[in-house]
Amino acid sequence: MRYTGPKMKLCRREGYNLFGVEKYNLEDNHRQVKRGNKLSEFGVQLRKKQAAKRQYAVSEKQFARYYQKAAKTTGVTGDQMITLLETRFDNVVLRANFARTIMQARQSVGHAHFLVNGKKLNIASYQVRIGDIITIKERLKESVLYKTLVEEFGEFAKKNETASVTSVQWLTVDPKKLSITMNSLPGPSDFDKMIDIQRIVEFYSK
Repeated sequence: MRYTGPKMKLCRREGYNLFGVEKYNLEDNHRQVKRGNKLSEFGVQLRKKQAAKRQYAVSEKQFARYYQKAAKTTGVTGDQMITLLETRFDNVVLRANFARTIMQARQSVGHAHFLVNGKKLNIASYQVRIGDIITIKERLKESVLYKTLVEEFGEFAKKNETASVTSVQWLTVDPKKLSITMNSLPGPSDFDKMIDIQRIVEFYSK
């Protein structure tokens, strides 16, 4: 089951901001991060696995399945696993700056706010493929939820006609059409450096 309690509690447990927005910055929170006894190597592996799982907001069973799928493919297992997680529909929406947190992205996808290649899709775990184009439903562009995004992207487009609104190299975001195109698969240089994929692989490969 997915954790549904306070997200700051998770950040304190893992010792860093898991969700990338200011409200989860530990230095801005008055409660101190608890420091327990020195962890064993297995304990460190477990914590790294838990932190990554929570960053992508997937269940234990889903996270293990991503490892199992990655282990069956050619290439480096850890890199394959992160690529699968990065190209989840909800994570792509987050990386493209169409949502502030993975939780918000998951909710938007679940409520069918987006089209993939012109068709409604509300499955957060859908693996976005190279060439897929994601757009916000036309009727939602004037909604309260996306109006600010439309305005911000519009201003950005005026100032930077050829630039993308995301720094993620494997995605292209058109600020005028409000579309996301996956132009390549993410590689190791694109992965979050806070994710210790080697220890995660070691955890599962025992």
